[in-house]
Amino acid sequence: MKRRTLPVAAALTATAALLLTACGGDDKSDDGDKIAGADQASKESASPSAEASDAVERPTVTLPKDVSNVFESWKTGDATKDAALADVTRRINATDASITAGEPDSEAIKFYYKGDALIDAVEWVQGYKKDGKSITGTTRYFNPEIKIADKDTAAVAYCSDESKAYDKDRKTNKADKTTVTKNSYVTYSARVQKNDQGVWQTTSLLSERGNAKCAP
Repeated sequence: MKRRTLPVAAALTATAALLLTACGGDDKSDDGDKIAGADQASKESASPSAEASDAVERPTVTLPKDVSNVFESWKTGDATKDAALADVTRRINATDASITAGEPDSEAIKFYYKGDALIDAVEWVQGYKKDGKSITGTTRYFNPEIKIADKDTAAVAYCSDESKAYDKDRKTNKADKTTVTKNSYVTYSARVQKNDQGVWQTTSLLSERGNAKCAP
């Protein structure tokens, strides 16, 4: 699994708790504790960002062949919510592309992050570069939940499955494969704001490994 989890300043903890309250706990499945959307890989595996098109001139984001992000059920049918979720998927891809390229100050990072979240993202990518690490494998993102606060602000919560995603050594290209545990699953909560260009930028982001909301 990816050993690093995006660092978040302590000041964001209270905000993140509010996001989890707003976005979590309403999507219940018929299978008890089974995560909604966890069995839908065959139903929807393409990133919504690959399908969505708009008038915004966006930076080109390209992932290497050995890195893949799968987004399950990331469309709601609501235009505003889907636009925000699409930019979250673009932000995720932009972050991974920056990690693999070793470019903490990439145009894409600055495009999809803002404020404290941007500072944290740059430091996160810098950490990989400093340690001579990159990433490889497939990460599955599922159970997205979104609440629109107003026309320019939303809270988003989602899960990731990193059981098939790993850190790797840049020099040897050897993947650091570890045993799959509950910590292979990560819970995310984010605050996104739409800028003047119409881009939903992530302004705060909290992640937690092994949270019962996402771990099977």
